Amino acid sequence: MLANLFLKKWFAMSSIISLEQIKKCISASSDASLIQIIEDGFVSYSKGDVIVPPVGHLAFTSPPGDLHIKYGYIKNDDFFVVKMASGFYDNPKIGLSSSNGLMLVFSQKTGVLLSVLLDEGYLTDIRTALAGAVVAKHLAPKKVSAIGIVGTGIQARLQLRFLKSVIDCRSVIVWGRSVEKMNDYKHDPMLSDFNITLTQNIEELTQACNFIVTTTPSNRALIHSNAIQPGTHITAVGADTPGKQELDADLFSRASIIVADSKSQCLDHGDLFHPVNKGIISAEQIIELGNWIGTSRRRSNNSDISIADLTGVAIQDIQIAKYVYQKTKG
Repeated sequence: MLANLFLKKWFAMSSIISLEQIKKCISASSDASLIQIIEDGFVSYSKGDVIVPPVGHLAFTSPPGDLHIKYGYIKNDDFFVVKMASGFYDNPKIGLSSSNGLMLVFSQKTGVLLSVLLDEGYLTDIRTALAGAVVAKHLAPKKVSAIGIVGTGIQARLQLRFLKSVIDCRSVIVWGRSVEKMNDYKHDPMLSDFNITLTQNIEELTQACNFIVTTTPSNRALIHSNAIQPGTHITAVGADTPGKQELDADLFSRASIIVADSKSQCLDHGDLFHPVNKGIISAEQIIELGNWIGTSRRRSNNSDISIADLTGVAIQDIQIAKYVYQKTKG
């Protein structure tokens, strides 16, 4: 009885923001403003102004899936955020999204729950795609001849959608295993500004594209070292839990620029785990994205190969949840 009264009182002090409200908020916001809040978050994180404990993981095998629990706060801010996001990869077979979850916004002054964001994984998808746009803003080749997208799911679509704000190129090659899913991708109204070519030969993509984004939950390398052309940038998004891998470990030995959203996370469960664990590169060769943004460093020449490993950092969740909460609280 007392527990029920406590819960009623606790939730009475908080707002519940629906997925519909969240989507309206994001749609009403400019891409530039959304990209900037994520960029600012990465800079704060790499400066040491953000407290982010290790990521919580739950892994499932039957059916295959995983749950991420990410949480943290910016020092001397008004809020802290806890995010739970799941990915169950067989869900589309039964008519469900592969993503789900929610975000909780608390007061950093009192610990009171201020808002429940019932985003069903939507904000995780958005903030991940925004991180890809931040990377492109600072690491894309000066002239992008073609964009390569590895994968056909929601992240593959959102990555391309937000690249529109930072890359002028509209020529795209998409690789996927399923012809049906590739065709669905090509005809997505969200991507109507792009000229999309489909392929099931990944080397066709790597030979033609000098900006590549990988977005799959693969547990084996999809892109190999000898397939990449000089001057290519790769943003690897999919390897966000232990055991996943999209890039051949040897590929990192060819890269002159290696960036991680979080060095500690990527060394633990990103694509970077594999080359460092095998001694192909050292951890000292990796620079965090926030530190790269905070310097004047850029690609030194047109033949540089650069790789950005994105595992998803709680600062992204903090920034996007705060933004939506403040925009919708009235």
